[in-house]
Amino acid sequence: MMHMTFYWGKKVTLLFDFWRTDSWASYAITLLACFIFALFYQYMEDRRQRFRIISASFRRNYPSPPSAAVNAPLLYTFPTVGGKWNSARFATAIVFGINSAIGYMLMLAVMSFNGGVFVAIVLGLAIGYLLFRIGDEDDVTVDNPCACA
Repeated sequence: MMHMTFYWGKKVTLLFDFWRTDSWASYAITLLACFIFALFYQYMEDRRQRFRIISASFRRNYPSPPSAAVNAPLLYTFPTVGGKWNSARFATAIVFGINSAIGYMLMLAVMSFNGGVFVAIVLGLAIGYLLFRIGDEDDVTVDNPCACA
């Protein structure tokens, strides 16, 4: 039976039927895995923001669209939206997909309603933010504060 409120205990089923903990050792390894995945999420979010900055710098080197296209942005054709296609843009899309998958998996892990899993993921996100995303010399803006988008 799935818990519908937070509970504290070593018995948790996380994401898959085969990922069940029944001892304190397996529970501790599970919490460590959640913590590391949350850290990795923040690292990948930092990489995605940096790829986006690189992609934007490539876009600035191309001529701007004609004034008619600026006044009617919905008339752009798909390949010309945002400038030329480049490797940084594809890398940004790939990293975004990976990061979204990790974020949604973290969200589903929190939905196990285990207090230890929740704390491990929140601590991993906070420490990952501290390690990878604070104190950057570049002005990196966050599109969405949600941890899974």
